[in-house]
Amino acid sequence: MTSKNFLFTSESVTEGHPDKVCDQISDAILDEFLLKDSKSRVAAETTVTTGMVLVVGEITSDCYVDIPKVVRQTVENIGYIGKAGGGFDARTCAVLTSIDEQSTDIAGGVNKALETRDACGCTQGETEELGAGDQGIMFGFACDETPELMPLPISLAHRLALRLAYVRKNNIVSYLRPDGKTQVSVEYVDGVPSRIDTIIISTQHDAVIQNETDNAKIQQIIANDLKKHVIEYVFKNDNIKPDSTTKYLINPSGKFVIGGPQGDAGLTGRKIIVDTYGGYSRHGGGAFSGKDPTKVDRSAAYAARYVAKNIVAAGLAKKCEVQLAYAIGVAHPVSVFIDTFGTGNISDDEISEIVMKNFDLRPAMIIKQFDLRNLPAKNGGSFYRLLASYGHFGRTDIDVPWEKTDRAQELGKYAKGCCEATCS
Repeated sequence: MTSKNFLFTSESVTEGHPDKVCDQISDAILDEFLLKDSKSRVAAETTVTTGMVLVVGEITSDCYVDIPKVVRQTVENIGYIGKAGGGFDARTCAVLTSIDEQSTDIAGGVNKALETRDACGCTQGETEELGAGDQGIMFGFACDETPELMPLPISLAHRLALRLAYVRKNNIVSYLRPDGKTQVSVEYVDGVPSRIDTIIISTQHDAVIQNETDNAKIQQIIANDLKKHVIEYVFKNDNIKPDSTTKYLINPSGKFVIGGPQGDAGLTGRKIIVDTYGGYSRHGGGAFSGKDPTKVDRSAAYAARYVAKNIVAAGLAKKCEVQLAYAIGVAHPVSVFIDTFGTGNISDDEISEIVMKNFDLRPAMIIKQFDLRNLPAKNGGSFYRLLASYGHFGRTDIDVPWEKTDRAQELGKYAKGCCEATCS
């Protein structure tokens, strides 16, 4: 950000958005495989369209999973069933699968790392360490704008989307259907959030509401109900609230009856900005859903968030972005980069040294620290599917291990600028 005064906008989508339907199906499949065989290798991609779900990918496991059953259960849980499905039905949609095993070339590099290095960076030769599942770059971010250390625009967009789904599922607003999107523009003054400039909500709905068929009247009913049951609820305890100049755009297209997979095709991994920081931080390009923990697109992004959040929680910086880079089959990251955007209490170079000394960012150690293979079993059989909507970071509704700030006190000793530990 070059200017201190600006508007920044982030969006979220509900679980009924067609792309999010795909993310949830892919992660529900992952949950089921890890539940039955925690060492399953899964790369499940999903696409949906009118009346059809297609699952493709590579899966290696010692167990059997009824993928069509998982698909239908997931779609039904979202709300696409019968009249409530708005044109897409879990019971009648076609489910097609095309699954192969993981490439032995990839598996060979992942199962046995090409090389490892000790704390001094010296090559030790081959060991039975888990290598990264692919090359790539991953980013993690944290800032002090919200209690969960997330940027305010994406935090608000997620809360609005989650509340929109809640009032639908609990019949508080009975005419809502599963597909929906939210968007929030926040005005920053001197680099700090100061007011809510614009709130946008687009939600799928019944064609007839309260026996009303006139679309203009229908949209007014929707606007009134969403302001009362969604917007006012989300902001009721916030310090920064909508004011008299805040703009509301509710169903700005004027009508949203045809939605979900009937309205648009969906695809796994097409909402990577919604999944992360709403565009406020950089993104490495890799999606999360449907990938087992050996895929560093997922596990290393979680680790990068954990590092960044603990740095901010420790008071080392007000903002922190962490970039990690990996090579396929190699255990240690090939680079670690820290950017605090000038908000650090010590230099970024010093923070980089602290990170290298205090965090083990090898894939096997990330998996072990967060117990990534066993999270579905520890959470009633469903964990990754729950992450597939409303963001993978900043979650307060589920227990997410990379959101913990359990290293903050340990790192806080560096906040005074003492580099003894980094030099020892």
